[in-house]
Amino acid sequence: MTRTLRLGTRRSALATTQSGWVADLLRAQGHRVELVEIVTEGDVNAAPLATLGGTGVFAAAIRKALLAGEVDLAVHSLKDLPTAPEPGLVVAAIPPREDPRDALVARDGLTLGELPAGSVVGTGSPRRVAQLAALGLGLEMKDIRGNVDTRIGLTRTGACDAVVLARAGLARLGRLDVVTETLDPLQMLPAPGQGALAVECRSDAADVIALLREIDDPDTRACVTAERKVLAALEAGCSAPVGALAEVVEGEDGLELSLRAFVGSVDGTVELRRSLVGSVSEPERLGADLAAVLLEDGAEHLTGPEERPPAAERTHWDPDPAEATGDRPPFAAPTDSRPEPTATERAT
Repeated sequence: MTRTLRLGTRRSALATTQSGWVADLLRAQGHRVELVEIVTEGDVNAAPLATLGGTGVFAAAIRKALLAGEVDLAVHSLKDLPTAPEPGLVVAAIPPREDPRDALVARDGLTLGELPAGSVVGTGSPRRVAQLAALGLGLEMKDIRGNVDTRIGLTRTGACDAVVLARAGLARLGRLDVVTETLDPLQMLPAPGQGALAVECRSDAADVIALLREIDDPDTRACVTAERKVLAALEAGCSAPVGALAEVVEGEDGLELSLRAFVGSVDGTVELRRSLVGSVSEPERLGADLAAVLLEDGAEHLTGPEERPPAAERTHWDPDPAEATGDRPPFAAPTDSRPEPTATERAT
C-alpha cells in the first residue's frame, strides 16, 4: 500500500501517544501514516461518564469518522470499547500488550500496605474501589477527576494520600518514576483488556485489514478475548466492578490460557474471585466458562444496577472522562453474606 493511512485519534496526551506508537509500528512495516485528531464528547463534556453513555462515548466520534471514510483506522484503549462489535467495523489488530496492572502513586513513597488507616485514596473506578475496600485496610476512597498529571498532583497538594492509575498509561507517558508500588493482581485485578490497544478499521477495507494483521499479537488477542468474554457473559457491559486477567502460561501439555476474574460490591462486603485454565485457541469458551462459575457462585446477585443517588450525594463511583477507566457505576450487593469458595476457586 503506497497511500498515506489516516489514523484517527483523540487529542489527549495519552491518546496521541498511543496512536503514535501504533503509527510507528506501521511505519516500521513500510507504511505511511498521518495522525488525524478528532474531538469526542467525552473530551469536552465534564459530566459524569455514565450520563454521557458510558465509555463508548470516547469511541463514538472516532467510529463515526471511520464509517464516513474520513480516517482509515483508529486506536482505542481496548478496555474503553464496548464488548459488542460495532457494525461495519472490525478490530483488525491488537498489538503486544503493555503491563496490565494497576499502579499506586502515594505520598512519601508509601506502598499500599504502608498507608495508615484512614488514608485517602483517589480513584474514579468502582472496580478499584471494590477491591481496595475488600482488603480491609481502612482506607477512605475519594472520587477524583482530571488528567494523569492532575491526579498525580493530588498527592502533592495533600488532597489525597495516594491515587491509583493504570500502569500502562503511566508507562506510555514516561511517568513510571512516580509509581510507588505496582499492585499485584492478587490484590487488584485490572479491568478486562487493560493495557491493550485495539486498532479498528472498516470491515470492508480488506487492504487495511491485511496490513494491520502484521502488527497483531496472537497471545495478547487471546488474553483480552477471554477477559472481555467474562465481562460480556456476565452481561455487565463496562459498568460493574469486574476485574479480569488472562495470561499465556506453560502447562503440562504445552501452552495454555490461565484466566482470573473478580466481581464484587463497591463497599467490599462481597467479593468473588475465581479462575480457570483452558486452551489458548478457545479464549471465548474459557471466558464464558469462568463467567458461568461466577454466576453459579453468586455473581447473578451483583448484576442489577442499583439506583444512583443525586450527583451531590455521589462520593466515589463516577468515572472520569479525562482518563477512560473502563469502569462505570457499581452494582447492588446481594443481601446475603460472602459465598463459600468452590473447588474451582484458586487463591488470587
